[in-house]
Amino acid sequence: MAIRKTSFVTGEFYHIYNRGNSKQNIFLDIKDYHRFVDLLFAVNRNEKFNFADSVKGISVYDKDSDNPLVAIGAYCLMPNHFHILMTPLVEGGISKFMQKLSTAYVMYFNQKNERTGALFEGKFKSQHGDTDQYLKYLFSYIHLNPLKLKHRNWKEKGIQNKKGVIQYLSEYQCSSFSNYQKIERVQNKILNIKVFPNYFPKKQDFIKEIFSWISYHQTL
Repeated sequence: MAIRKTSFVTGEFYHIYNRGNSKQNIFLDIKDYHRFVDLLFAVNRNEKFNFADSVKGISVYDKDSDNPLVAIGAYCLMPNHFHILMTPLVEGGISKFMQKLSTAYVMYFNQKNERTGALFEGKFKSQHGDTDQYLKYLFSYIHLNPLKLKHRNWKEKGIQNKKGVIQYLSEYQCSSFSNYQKIERVQNKILNIKVFPNYFPKKQDFIKEIFSWISYHQTL
């Protein structure tokens, strides 16, 4: 299932992830998280974007692109790794997007922290969401990641307060979870869910899916 892809096919869906070199943290404060999230939008284009413009008060979100490289369906950032669910919109879109994203973030991180050298553990990894069952599961898997920060052994010990889990995940600033609760068909500057299968036509469908996976682990 975790087969490394050397090429990515348009119309197919991929779970992309990577972590810090030697498992080191790649996000040290909230500004780091916000910069990475901003980059998910800023570098998703064939055109170049001068990130220095943001320092001058020009929002990265003011400049839409007519030529996005990928469509992003979900994302989650953790202290030492990240997850992104995406599909290429052009040939070579994922590789180009990830090269631009990694380069831009490492340049920012190294300059901010007066360091040099590699930040990530080699090239990004990928899993192909090649079945409906697995692709639908990835939406839950990615968005449930932050639970490990609050309940380290939740899969083994279970969780009693499921409503509290939803509140915690909704308030977690560094994932797309909250976007799936705001409107019937989620859409924002970073996400382009319309090109993904319509697994969650209503926000209640998404929460039901999350509950099902929490309950599933409790019964194992």
